[in-house]
Amino acid sequence: MNKNAAITIDCSRKSEHTINPYLFGHFVEDIRDHMEAMLAFPLRDMDFESEAETKTPVSGSWRAYTNGRNTGYAMEAPAPRHSGRAQRIRILSDDEAYAGIAQKAALKGPMKYTVRLVARASIELQYAMVEAVDRRTEETLGQLRVELGSHNWHEYVGELSITRACSDAEIRVYVPAEHPRWIDHVSTGMLWIDHVSLLPIDSIAMVKREVIEMTRGLNAGMMRLAGNYISAYHWEHGIGPVLERPVMYNEAWGGWTSKYFGTDEFIRFCRELQVEPLICVNDGSGTPEEAAQWIEYCNGSVDTPMGALRARNGFPEPYNVKYWEIGNEVWGQWQVGTCTAEQFAKRTISFAKAMKEADASIVLLACGHYEQEWNKAVLDLAGEYMDYLTLHLYHGYGPFGMNRDTPAEERYKAIASYPEWTRHHVRKTTELIRSQSKHSHVKLAITEYNTMYYPNTVRKGLPNEHTLGAAVANAANLNEMIRCSHMVHIGSFSDLVNGWLGGCIRVGDYYADQYCGKESGWSGLPLTIYGTPTYEVLKLYANRDVRRLLPVQAECGTFSVASNKETPMELDALPELDIVAGTNDDGSQVTVLIVNRSLEEVTAVLDLQAFEASGETTLYEITGNSYDDVNSVFQPDYIVCQESKVPAEAWQRGHLLRPSSVYALEFKARS
Repeated sequence: MNKNAAITIDCSRKSEHTINPYLFGHFVEDIRDHMEAMLAFPLRDMDFESEAETKTPVSGSWRAYTNGRNTGYAMEAPAPRHSGRAQRIRILSDDEAYAGIAQKAALKGPMKYTVRLVARASIELQYAMVEAVDRRTEETLGQLRVELGSHNWHEYVGELSITRACSDAEIRVYVPAEHPRWIDHVSTGMLWIDHVSLLPIDSIAMVKREVIEMTRGLNAGMMRLAGNYISAYHWEHGIGPVLERPVMYNEAWGGWTSKYFGTDEFIRFCRELQVEPLICVNDGSGTPEEAAQWIEYCNGSVDTPMGALRARNGFPEPYNVKYWEIGNEVWGQWQVGTCTAEQFAKRTISFAKAMKEADASIVLLACGHYEQEWNKAVLDLAGEYMDYLTLHLYHGYGPFGMNRDTPAEERYKAIASYPEWTRHHVRKTTELIRSQSKHSHVKLAITEYNTMYYPNTVRKGLPNEHTLGAAVANAANLNEMIRCSHMVHIGSFSDLVNGWLGGCIRVGDYYADQYCGKESGWSGLPLTIYGTPTYEVLKLYANRDVRRLLPVQAECGTFSVASNKETPMELDALPELDIVAGTNDDGSQVTVLIVNRSLEEVTAVLDLQAFEASGETTLYEITGNSYDDVNSVFQPDYIVCQESKVPAEAWQRGHLLRPSSVYALEFKARS
């Protein structure tokens, strides 16, 4: 059934405030496979940090590669000042065998890789091979001979040319069988490897080039470094020569914290993308002094102790990081250093004083909550010390008492009601902020948001967070954030790449939670990098020239959400069309963002008051055949934003909006 809607926009009444480009920010966290997916290294356990997974003492993702009956393996201490461990391999001459280690990997190609090998060898070993082969056919894809010139630790750098892409390759580091033999005695035939890595030469700041280019397209005003792991993260462990950085256990998410993406790499990532960095400090296990030193490392001159350290690490110019966040979900029992609101408020004061003493010009964000009892205590005690209060607004089945047994259409409607929940939380928090003059200056930062399909915590490989329906919900939520942009200045979509929920950029075939889905690489397409439907929404919104809001009136159909739980707002007459409109700085263009949350087509008639539009409009459309449609490694471009030209009068007659779809209309003023 086709429905009708009438939309009226008063173009003479633009808002006094401007929309902050930081509203369209993004979020990186060392969470599960986020860093692994984002960084360009194809190998894991490059420093042999993981325990052996078999009886043979070979680190983590590596395996013993030998046909020698007597080849011996052991884990030892690493090279001096290095972290992780060293892999020892002992080869008996009489075996006349090859021996080394191997790891499966997905390799780009044709491509040149920079190989770094830190090794030492007994004096009889003259060379080792670094080789890439197709695991299925044993075809050699590339070889590098490394001349072993020292019995002591030495770093070898070479270039490995890969002839073609291979999703199921193996990297082997070994002494070949044809190597000249040696006389067996106590100190012969031993090779120690402290580090081995491959990095494609097209990578940028150690990040996959494809990820950089896709992130560049998002036009993110701000990039946030934070998350659960930050409450047990000590920044000084993530600076300096990477091989000398300690291996740290990721207390929040398990596994190892990536020592290859520390402060300097994050800043380089932000500079490459021309976005503002936002750094969250460790207030869980850290101290105010530690946070202040981090600020000095980023912003201090070379005359300061930490600024001098930054210069010694190769970065003499200050980074001038302006935005700093105190606390990440400190109210959560899963958070290192969780505490009461009163305790956090006192902690905020001590952190704020120390951080401002390090740099008085910084802007401070403090951990807020959608529960107002927390916010009231934090604002009452520490409101004068902060510039922003943060909210994390995830939206899923939990508040509705729904699960997989709930009819699919009811679940879709519940997820599509995302903006109503955001509106409620922002309004309640705003009322609290404005209730006292001591903290009425505080603004809001929604530093994490996304659809969260709980209570389906075990998703069984199903990419719920990647569907067109999720994109519709996130678009409608962005509309609400824009409507609240007088208070909400900062937004951070969670996550950027893979990670926990539904990173908007997907690398390979991990789904929402790679711990609960199929094994990575099961599709045979682990090198495929693509955007989800929500990626298309985020890219669409961030690249529109909307600076000031315009008032919108809409007459359209409504829908209801059949919640099994009591909700804090009425959900029985929600508008099927969620609409926001704005204009650019000089008023020469009007942009209308329309989300059709309905399960049916809607014919929309649009009336632009006090604006004489040119004869042709630009229309952007994100749509599909079903709200369950997804992009995947098999169909990475199944749902993409389509651009077309539509006559202006078509909107006066009525234009068709497809079900569960997102639209942006651009009207230019008549010359």
